[in-house]
Amino acid sequence: MQFIHYASIAKNNIITMSQSNWNRRSVLKSLGLAAVGVPLAGKAIEAETSEINSLPLFKKDKKKLDKPVTAIVCGAGGRGWLAYSSYALKYPDELQIVGVAEPIPYRRERMAKAFNIPEENQFVTWEHVFEKPKFADAIIITTPDDLHYGPAMAGLNLGYDLLLEKAIAQSWSECNDILKLAEKKEAIVAVCHVLRYTSYFRKIKEVIDSGEIGNVVSVQHLEPIGRIHMAHSFVRGNWGNSKKSNPIILSKSCHDTDILRWLVGKPSTKVSSMGSLSVFRKENAPDGSTARCTDGCGVERQCPYSAIKIYKDERGWLHHLQLEEVNDNTITRELKNGPYGRCVYRCDNDVVDHQITNFEFEGGITVAFSMEAHSHYGGRRTRIFCTNGDMIGDEHTLTITNSLTGKQEVWDASKANNNGSGHGGGDHGLVHDFVRAVSFQDPTLLTSTIQASMESHLMGFMAEESRLDNGTVREIKL
Repeated sequence: MQFIHYASIAKNNIITMSQSNWNRRSVLKSLGLAAVGVPLAGKAIEAETSEINSLPLFKKDKKKLDKPVTAIVCGAGGRGWLAYSSYALKYPDELQIVGVAEPIPYRRERMAKAFNIPEENQFVTWEHVFEKPKFADAIIITTPDDLHYGPAMAGLNLGYDLLLEKAIAQSWSECNDILKLAEKKEAIVAVCHVLRYTSYFRKIKEVIDSGEIGNVVSVQHLEPIGRIHMAHSFVRGNWGNSKKSNPIILSKSCHDTDILRWLVGKPSTKVSSMGSLSVFRKENAPDGSTARCTDGCGVERQCPYSAIKIYKDERGWLHHLQLEEVNDNTITRELKNGPYGRCVYRCDNDVVDHQITNFEFEGGITVAFSMEAHSHYGGRRTRIFCTNGDMIGDEHTLTITNSLTGKQEVWDASKANNNGSGHGGGDHGLVHDFVRAVSFQDPTLLTSTIQASMESHLMGFMAEESRLDNGTVREIKL
């Protein structure tokens, strides 16, 4: 299911420190608006097909936890604040946030007020957390990509379980370091591959594993990022430069390598990849453009990537801007001084804006994966071809056809229980399983443990190696 990013809902639905009566009720009210999924446009399948009963995302367990799992959040941006910690606001009997580390003052204060975090457990950087003895069950690591490795290793050394945002780290060796230490400490490390926890992808997995349309032969998978999303996150934003973050196949598309590996259910053996940065380059800057959209750019009003139009006029994509208050003045200040006001053709970005990657899996199964930035839409499209039928889906509907019987069924993801969280319900689906895994010290309650996530990361690292070597086939060996 396509989802709207939290802070781009509407001009008046931005959560800021200026709100009065900052408490659990007001935060929940805001989150209820900000986290809902929005179905993709398009007609439903016609009447000759039947509708499969919806698959719930998760059912609240009858057996209650003995006590809430306690957690410290390292990184109080969109993922730490809205995606995962909001679960504690809905289910305080299951998760309690007892500490926060965040260098931006208003974000740190926002978390502290929402969860009544004492001053001694409010930290400026992640390093400060580990200067104290262990005082919680888990660490939620939602720092930038280049700051995953440090808190992960420090947390494991002190005996914490981890909820670790993807990508695991910036190199294969760092990923291995975290894995080895987690196994040495017998710690639970959940990687935030949230697509595994959505009703939509769970339904696809259920159909494949049932064998009702035979065995998987091949897969075609498309990730259309969307032009504005690409410009925001992967040109102007935190993930535009691979040295500061990761190649886009890891920072963005490790969701896809992971879900493909999980759905196929067999090891990947070979990869070949090609792609490049075609549009967001200095030589493509139009005549009359300036370094910033606020510098008197002569083509700003006609530019589809105008920061003034996207952030100020439309109030979109504000969740990464450092805005304690949201108004014309504060947005203009950020556009004049921060990274999001830069011309998209004059940034320090180097990640590709289109990439095709072909995988071979054990048994000769082939998978073609395409990441495309230059689309007007989002929401992944997947076609799965099996020996006795096929599936086609767009995160909104999933059509399953049995070629032997001629029976065709359509499953409507919009009718599934997505629990009101982002990524089609996957954000809270992940936290739901994580708190149970930690409470019962049972990693089998998770599908995205670090052990399960390593191979899909290796697929990404090897794909980038292939891309940089003109698409040369690489073998994938764990």
